[in-house]
Amino acid sequence: MAQKICIVGTGYVGLTTGICLAFLGHEVTCVDVDQAKISALHAGDVPIYEPHLRELMALAAENLSFTTSYADGVADADVVFIAVNTPTAADGSPDLRYLRAAAQSIGETLGDRFTVVVNKSTVPIGSGNWVGAIVRDFFEATHPGTPGNFQLASNPEFLREGTAIGDTLYADRVVVGSDDPRALEVLSNVYRPILDQTFTPPAFLPRPENFGVVPLVSTDLASAELIKYAANSFLALKISYINEIAQLAERVGADIAQVALGTGLDTRIGRRFLGAGIGWGGSCFGKDTAALITTAREYKLDMPIVAAARETNQRQRELVVEKLLEELRIIKGCTIGILGLAFKPDTDDLRDAPAIDIAQRLISRGARVRLHDPVAMGRLAREFPELADCLRDEPAEVVTGADAVVLATEWAQYRQLDWKALAPLMRSPILLDGRHTLDRQRLTAAGFRYIAVAAWNPPR
Repeated sequence: MAQKICIVGTGYVGLTTGICLAFLGHEVTCVDVDQAKISALHAGDVPIYEPHLRELMALAAENLSFTTSYADGVADADVVFIAVNTPTAADGSPDLRYLRAAAQSIGETLGDRFTVVVNKSTVPIGSGNWVGAIVRDFFEATHPGTPGNFQLASNPEFLREGTAIGDTLYADRVVVGSDDPRALEVLSNVYRPILDQTFTPPAFLPRPENFGVVPLVSTDLASAELIKYAANSFLALKISYINEIAQLAERVGADIAQVALGTGLDTRIGRRFLGAGIGWGGSCFGKDTAALITTAREYKLDMPIVAAARETNQRQRELVVEKLLEELRIIKGCTIGILGLAFKPDTDDLRDAPAIDIAQRLISRGARVRLHDPVAMGRLAREFPELADCLRDEPAEVVTGADAVVLATEWAQYRQLDWKALAPLMRSPILLDGRHTLDRQRLTAAGFRYIAVAAWNPPR
């Protein structure tokens, strides 16, 4: 049964969720206070880079609308998803000002029908009760004498940028949490087409072979909130763990790629998130691990394993500089190229991107830096204007006359470059593969001195 749904916030999570739910047949209104973003969406432009999102939006157009007015989206909605940004504050806790503002506006504009207000944003444990209190306070202030007919729920997202549509339509699981059975029933109905896989897949993203029904985890509010933090922190731990093992592999002369393969084939462990390299970035792992540590501290608990994972991850970025120092001896005055800026392929997201951190570290040591990315350069010029002069339109411009080049993001385009033609353009053909994604033999045959982070590198 189709539901009337309001999505508050049109970032990666909100926009992807809204478009996918509209594609499934729900009537969806997306609300955002950014008029420029809403105007772009009205014109059919997607303000983020996400494969196939524009095509899916076109397919879902008849069920989809965009507005800056909370009243237009909230008043007659069955479900209101809050998907606003919750950035990390200076003390490591989530900055909840946008969440507070959204809760206030929702409270002011709720109608009299039963509505489920859902935290889709990643929020600290207990935020559901906090958001519910804000919604109720502002509802009562604007509707005196009228009892609020709503319930709070949590529905954490597990989307990976670059594969967000597939992660939504063909999810590993759907998690919903509430202390109200009616709210849980409404949310299970919203996701029924995904749970039962009864929808017709888009032609550009067919259903995976042998894909079955999607598990539903229906739980209480606090448990749903903690599931999100526990899952992301565990994935961050896996990446930091393999990077720590890679340090030992380098010392003993072991091949970390083979170590990761042999470890990951154990079905109890799994191969995913065991790619050694320069570590994780993006909007989730850093923020969520910091928030988990901060939340635990409020309950007088330490999280030493999670803290160690964060420290190891930061260490990987400094290792890039150390490797370059080993090769070049002196970085000051050298020209270093960096290929890849987004924190991962198939997105233009630069939040906590290792490449940005590495570029800034190199510049602080006196290096001249050149940067390239297939899709993220426009965003970098807007968000990091101090680095805009470092941008180059083509990879060849990055490597020409360079003393070394760093592969920081494993875009497929970089694997397909004519490396044999690029090597003679460099002052010294040194390539540091930060993602263990290029073929060492191929690069060596092309004339490069191939090195990698946390890997055995043969002597000169």
